[in-house]
Amino acid sequence: MTTAVPPFTLSRRLTAEALGTALLLAVVVGSGIMGQRMSPDPGLALLANTLATGAGLVVLITIFGPISGAHFNPAVTAVFAIRREIPARTALAYVVAQVGGAILGAFAAHAMFDQPIWQVSTTLRIGAGQSFSEFVATFGLLATILGCQRFRPDFTPMAVGLYITAAYWFTASTSFANPAVTLARCLTDTFAGIAPVCAPAFLASQLAGALAAAAAFGWLLGVRQSEPALTH
Repeated sequence: MTTAVPPFTLSRRLTAEALGTALLLAVVVGSGIMGQRMSPDPGLALLANTLATGAGLVVLITIFGPISGAHFNPAVTAVFAIRREIPARTALAYVVAQVGGAILGAFAAHAMFDQPIWQVSTTLRIGAGQSFSEFVATFGLLATILGCQRFRPDFTPMAVGLYITAAYWFTASTSFANPAVTLARCLTDTFAGIAPVCAPAFLASQLAGALAAAAAFGWLLGVRQSEPALTH
């Protein structure tokens, strides 16, 4: 995930965002289905889902990062727009591509496992703990991205994959941390699903977490002219 707008045409960048987000959802939903089929133990199914998602993120960000920045996430795009590192119109187009790609990715996972393409989740994920988990998960994801972009941009793909792998297990919500992912997971009644009635709380918490991270790390990583940066 890069901060600067890459030197590719907008059509190529939007295609990269849509395709990358579609592949991400295919990984998330598909590995959830496979994990549940292979093991009756929900813990093992979650572990399979976790490892596949973390590994997939590393690869997808590495591939698509040089083209579009590999946001795959409206919360990430919103923060870059707030920081004026991507134009507002481009950011809006990114979000549309991400949501559309995410939905197509969920449908692709259904097709691979011979399931009905159109589904609506019945899995309830409700409660203050779940919502706060999404705030924490999204805050941490943006902290990871912004910190890496400042100090170790080449490590961003690995750092994001590792963070999401960890966040699957330390958050009660299993770390959606992505509005596009949340909306797409409303359309899969599988291991990865979330009932549509639960989505608004997740989306609000994700936006709040992203904005909080933008504010906190805008200050934390900023260097005033009267405060020279430490070199050691």
